[in-house]
Amino acid sequence: MATGGEAFEAVVLAAGAGSRFGGGKLTAPWNGGVLLDGALAAAFAAPVRAVTLVTGADAETVAAAARTFDARVRIVHAADHAEGMGASLRTGIASLPADTAGAFVFLGDMPRVPVAVLASLAEAVRRGAPAAAPAFEGRRGNPVLLGRELFPQLLALTGDAGARTVLQRLADHLALIEAPDDGVLFDVDERGDLP
Repeated sequence: MATGGEAFEAVVLAAGAGSRFGGGKLTAPWNGGVLLDGALAAAFAAPVRAVTLVTGADAETVAAAARTFDARVRIVHAADHAEGMGASLRTGIASLPADTAGAFVFLGDMPRVPVAVLASLAEAVRRGAPAAAPAFEGRRGNPVLLGRELFPQLLALTGDAGARTVLQRLADHLALIEAPDDGVLFDVDERGDLP
């Protein structure tokens, strides 16, 4: 986590119910901790000044797990989380300080993000890209870094698509950064995805 003049923030989306998983997904055992720990570790490793976790379903349990991982995490609750990822992202972006230059968006069910790609995403946005995303073997992954100019579009999101439509509209203006491994694609949807 950066200190000083950095104006990037990290938002970890952790509001879903995990229905395909059978509930309790983000606090399921993973690598000696819980699944959410992986996304939080990557968020705290990013060049950001703060990490915000967006809760929804299982809010108290997920918030407690996050605070156990790192007490510095800032918690915001998406009251309309049942609407989908768009609501969670809106809540997270709306909660950021006014001087935020961009937001890394991490997904709570992606525990293997390679932190080596994060500085390159930040550099791409610093150099003028409206957003940056990792890619592995030709497939765009997560987390994405969304520049401030995109915040009005993010605040207008609805449904469960998250930032996907905003990124698609950028076309070639989206900076794609090659990731060192498939951790930018790996997420846990069902219990069978756990090791």
